Formats: sequence, C-alpha cells, structure tokens
Amino acid sequence: MKLKTIRDRKAALLIAGLAAVVAAGATLAARATEMDRQRGEGSAAVGMEGMDTGGMNMTMDGSVQLTAEELGQFGVAFGTVDERTLESGIRTVGIVTFDETRMAHVAPKFGGFIEHLYVDFTGQQVRAGQPLAEIYSPELVSAQEELLLSASLDQSLGQSPVPGVRAGKSNLAEVARRRLRLWDISDSQIDRVVETGEASRTLTLFAPVSGIVVEKPVLQGEAIQPGQSLYTIADLADVWIEAELRERDAGAVREGSEAVVELDAFPGRPIRGQVDYVYPTLESTARTLTARIPISNPDGRLKPGMYATVRLSMPTRTALTVPASAVVYTGERSLVFVDMGAGKLMPQEVEIGTASGEYTEVLAGVEPGQSVVTSAQYLLDSESNMAEVMRSMMGMTAPSDMENMGMDMSDGSPSGMQLEGMEMQGADVREMTPPDRE
Repeated sequence: MKLKTIRDRKAALLIAGLAAVVAAGATLAARATEMDRQRGEGSAAVGMEGMDTGGMNMTMDGSVQLTAEELGQFGVAFGTVDERTLESGIRTVGIVTFDETRMAHVAPKFGGFIEHLYVDFTGQQVRAGQPLAEIYSPELVSAQEELLLSASLDQSLGQSPVPGVRAGKSNLAEVARRRLRLWDISDSQIDRVVETGEASRTLTLFAPVSGIVVEKPVLQGEAIQPGQSLYTIADLADVWIEAELRERDAGAVREGSEAVVELDAFPGRPIRGQVDYVYPTLESTARTLTARIPISNPDGRLKPGMYATVRLSMPTRTALTVPASAVVYTGERSLVFVDMGAGKLMPQEVEIGTASGEYTEVLAGVEPGQSVVTSAQYLLDSESNMAEVMRSMMGMTAPSDMENMGMDMSDGSPSGMQLEGMEMQGADVREMTPPDRE
C-alpha cells in the first residue's frame, strides 16, 4: 500500500511537469499555427521527439534544426572561430591645432615704417606671392641709390677711352643687387629700380606661402624693427589633432597607433588617422602626454581650437576569438550556437576573455575553424531552452518508475501513459513533494 502511494505521488508530479511543458508547447504551437496559416503551409505539429515551434525543430539535446529556407527566413548569419590580434583601446580628448610645418612668419630684415597694409585683418585668406605691405626704410633707399651708382660705374668701366685698349670689367651692380635680395626684396622690384633709374620710396613685402593670417600684430603707420613679426600665416590644408594621454597610458601609445577622431561639429562623421609622433615630455600640472595625429583638411572644415574625441587602438596579442555578436549572455553563463552541419545549431557554453572591438576572446568551449551564429541567437536560445526544460523534466523520474506507470521508454521518450489505480480527481499537485530517493 505504501509503495502504491509513493508511485501515485511520482506519477502526479510527472503529470504536473508534463502539463507545464505541454501548456508551453501549446502556446508555441498556437503561434506556429498562426505563422503557418499566413504562409499557407498548414499547422505546426508538436511531439516529444522533436517540437516544431514556428518552423524551428528543436531536439532533446537542446539543439535547433533548421532548413536552408528557414535559415534565410530567420536571418541567421555565421562567423568563424579564429586566431586574431586583440587590440586595446584608449578613449581621450584632443584639440585641433595648426600643422607647424605649414606655418610661416613674415619678419623684415630691415627697420622702417609701414606705409600701407594690403592685408589688414586677422583671418584673411592669402595666396603665395600676394602683396602684404609697403614699407618705407631709409636703409632700402640708400641700398637702391648704391645700386644705381654701381650700375653707372659698371657701364662707364665697360667703355675704354683709348681706342684699341680693352675695357675693364666690374661687378659692383651685382654686389648691390645681392644686398637687396638678402633683404628679401624681389628681383622684379630691383629690375624696376635699374630700369627707371630712380630709387623707390617704398618697397613691397609679399606672402611667402598660401594660407590664413592667424596673427597680425602691427598697424598701418607703425615703426618696425629688423626681425619684428608682421604676419603669421598658416596653411590649413593639413592640421594636427593633439590627443592628451594619461600618464598610465603613455607607454601603450606609440607611433603608428590607429586613431579615430570624432568632433561635435560633425557628428556621425569619424575621421581615421595614425599617431605620427608622441612628444617626449610630460605636462607637469595635468600629468599628461601629448600624441600628435596629422589629418588632411582640404576643405578647411576643421578649425584650430575645436575639441575632439579620440579613440586610439593598439595591437596587444593574438588569441582565439569569435565575433562579438555571436556571444549570448544569459546572466549565469555565456553561449554560442555552433553550426554542426545540415542545419543543426548546437548551443555551446564558452568561457569569455577580453572583448576587443568587433571580436571577443574565447578561453574555452570552441575550436578554431568552427562556424558560429552571429545573428538571431536569442531567438534560437529561447527555442533551445524549451528542449532543455523537457530534458530536465524527463530526468526527474527514473526509467523504472516510468515503466511502472505504463510509459514506453524504449526510444528515450514517453510514448504513452497508463495511470491505473490512480485517483487524480480533486488532487492538488502543487502541494505534492517528490519522495526521497535512497
């Protein structure tokens, strides 16, 4: 009598579990029926050996079986398990600055007074050879008069007063010309002085390069000294991004490190570059090191002074990786779905290491060369979990107990139940507890 009571309790517990599974299966079957009705393919069948849930045939080992058509329908894509180089990343701030190699100062080598400014405000665009300013200089006037006198002497020495006697040669004019050239006076202005035979009161300074006037510290009529800066011109066709690195990151960044620059002024338009120089000194107050990233700026949209977000990536080591999108995080474990061939997708628990951009390191669980699912994994995971529930419910009861209840377990799944002698009417299975196994 006691044995029969224990058997009745086991049977009731199994029925309660199977009822929950069947209820869940019925819900999935209803969804499948609706999908099949829309496709005109009939209704989905539910069985214990394989449950078809909306086109997915799940098996008792937790895998999911799909046809080629279903793989395309559910948008299943695949990636490869492979050895790849991991990269470490640093996110920092930067600022757009001038390319110092494309800047020039205009500083006359003589003193005088600014008679006229052709370029009279900061920010003005200039081209190489464009007039910048006219300068009156007593030194220049004297040098021009010496040139005229030297040219006259050269001409007189070139004519012999004695017939038949060869005339002498002189290079006094060339010496005077060289002096003016050393003062950055153009050849065209020197030639004009010689041709007219008159010294010009003012001479013109021209722009040595094309670019933007970023400094103009003088005004018209102002006296200037030799070497005094009149203009600073910068070519913005190329600019630098100076990224600030924390002291602990200084050893990781090196020349050649890849960089992605984003600016608030141009959202969604990242600019790629490389670090070409890491400055050798540390800023003592902020404890930061500067890395320089040259950027092409042909349209001039990058303005010096703009703030930027800089992401630097450096290769570190080689490791076994999968695409980052292939990993399913369940909270307690991490899974990937491995392609076993013929449309069979098997969930495989993996041990995750370092995440690096588009790839994630895998320490254990998969082998190089395997193919893993990179899209629709959570849909596959939900269907795989149903098979896991069924398998765990089947494992709660021993095969001998199943046979005593009239279940045929010859094929590993219950094909029928006979609950002879059991009175289930009014039974509350929620309060039943499984008997202790000895």
